[in-house]
Amino acid sequence: MSNTTTTIVEITDAARDKILALRDGEGIPDLHLGLRITGVGSQGFIYETAFLRSEEVGSTDVVEDHGGLPVAIAEDSVDNLTGAVLDLSGDGTGPGLVMRNPNVPTPSLPGGELGDLELTGSPEEKVRTLLSERINPAIASHGGVAHLVSVEGSIAMLELGGGCQGCGLAAVTLRQGIERAILEAVPEIDEVVDVTDHSMGTNPFYA
Repeated sequence: MSNTTTTIVEITDAARDKILALRDGEGIPDLHLGLRITGVGSQGFIYETAFLRSEEVGSTDVVEDHGGLPVAIAEDSVDNLTGAVLDLSGDGTGPGLVMRNPNVPTPSLPGGELGDLELTGSPEEKVRTLLSERINPAIASHGGVAHLVSVEGSIAMLELGGGCQGCGLAAVTLRQGIERAILEAVPEIDEVVDVTDHSMGTNPFYA
């Protein structure tokens, strides 16, 4: 394991107090809180939290101290947990925890980027086909949809709707997934611009 002087995951005071109370109830000294990402679901990353004895902390886990609560973060989850905040869910009276994470998983496109999809026609037609056949089905599970507004030269102008609109993380989602897919599949396009008015939306892409 390695110790860090920087904070990867922040834990609110309320969440830490609740976790410490639960740990004390276990009656086992020196328990760590283990954190890791185990996969991706319809609402984003899937998290696993568990109390770990010292000998159960992995040799590559990153351990940080939160006011007397040692937290062991799995090495393969560090990048996607950096900047996240662990808090109590709901009104704070229940035992549940919620992870508020600024990082979002890259939308996976069914059948790879293209699969057996053949893109023909103008750059605009290729982008529209890619959106309708691959990208929108992939992001639909997150409540989102992407529309092509126009193609100006080598720049594709996209508008995000549904769950994408109004989300402060929509630009990250666009850059990490949709833009990458378009740039790789349509060589005539070398830039993708999000022209959505995100101030009009209320439903976050990844809650």
